[in-house]
Amino acid sequence: QVQLVESGGGLVQAGGSLRLSCAASGIPFSSTGMGWYRQAPGKQRELVAFISVGGFTLFADSVRDRFAISRDNNKNTLFLQMNDVKSEDTAVYYCAARNLNTLSTDPDRYDYWGQGTQVTVST
Repeated sequence: QVQLVESGGGLVQAGGSLRLSCAASGIPFSSTGMGWYRQAPGKQRELVAFISVGGFTLFADSVRDRFAISRDNNKNTLFLQMNDVKSEDTAVYYCAARNLNTLSTDPDRYDYWGQGTQVTVST
């Protein structure tokens, strides 16, 4: 059974930092492309960051230079370090796994999803 379990969300002040984690089980994590998506109320789900098996990373323009994505293949865990957060970063953040290691921004091309963790940025 595949499980992706996010944690680390919460309330943070604008300009602050937050670190999200995603614990994966039931998938060959070390050979799986992983992404972080987010969805704000009334908006479509959007890709925040992607990391390949080999460590290639891609970020949405809105978070580049503020967020970092990383993975610990020994612990089957994905991370999203969020720095200098802004009110527009408020959303539910989802961890997603893609059986193919290639990048995709289309959420329909991801095979597994976590339940999401809420991030709220206060101003």
